[in-house]
Amino acid sequence: MAYFERTAANTFRATTHVGGAWKTDEQHIAPALGLLTHAVERDRDDRRDDGLVVGRVSFDILGVLPLAECDIDVTVLRPGRTIELVEAVLSHDGRAAVRMRAWLMQIRPTDAVAGTSLSRIAPPEECEPWDPTTVWPGGFIESVEVRRTLTEPGRGVFWVRTPLPLVADEKVSDLASAVGLFDIANGMVTRADPGAVAFPNLDLTAHLYTEPRGEWVGFDTTVSFGADGLGLTSTVLHDVHGPIGTSSQILTVRPN
Repeated sequence: MAYFERTAANTFRATTHVGGAWKTDEQHIAPALGLLTHAVERDRDDRRDDGLVVGRVSFDILGVLPLAECDIDVTVLRPGRTIELVEAVLSHDGRAAVRMRAWLMQIRPTDAVAGTSLSRIAPPEECEPWDPTTVWPGGFIESVEVRRTLTEPGRGVFWVRTPLPLVADEKVSDLASAVGLFDIANGMVTRADPGAVAFPNLDLTAHLYTEPRGEWVGFDTTVSFGADGLGLTSTVLHDVHGPIGTSSQILTVRPN
């Protein structure tokens, strides 16, 4: 079983493993973001063979998606020899639900200046297993393995991996698989009980300075709520080799 099954050239069916955390009969947006990334990479590989890599992915969440078939359309907004801006739109029944924009960039050797001051986090084996279904329902949450060290409400580090492929019977890159987990950041070190306060995110933007490798994705995450209904989930992203970039999600905070 996988998160999605391809049913036509640009059409995919969400399985029960995509079930949402806020509403279990709607899609959790995390796998959908990975699916859009997969579609962008497939489109790139169909058009060119020079190995542009994704440096930034930005997703605007325009609405909810049912556990049903959805379509993806990919458009090159800014073609180029060394840099491209590509847009992908995920829709259901003709209604756009997620709009993605990705910067694709040419790789070149920069080993001599490579480095970061972003701090490493403890590896997965040094974090305690944690069951996220104690806080969240839904098929997606049930499908993942989490190891977590919680510092305080709204602050902690954790690792996530999943045994399920993103798309059934298709080769998917480590990047697309990792992006399919990025959106989980908003729910793993909660600042408030989601039964008392809703805080869904409206977007997700990730900047990556190296491609993720391996099955584990690490998160060094801080959740902040303002006094006027806005919130922010900020994360330094990791693989087991160290930091790989950052992500952020703007939240709409709604006390129940």
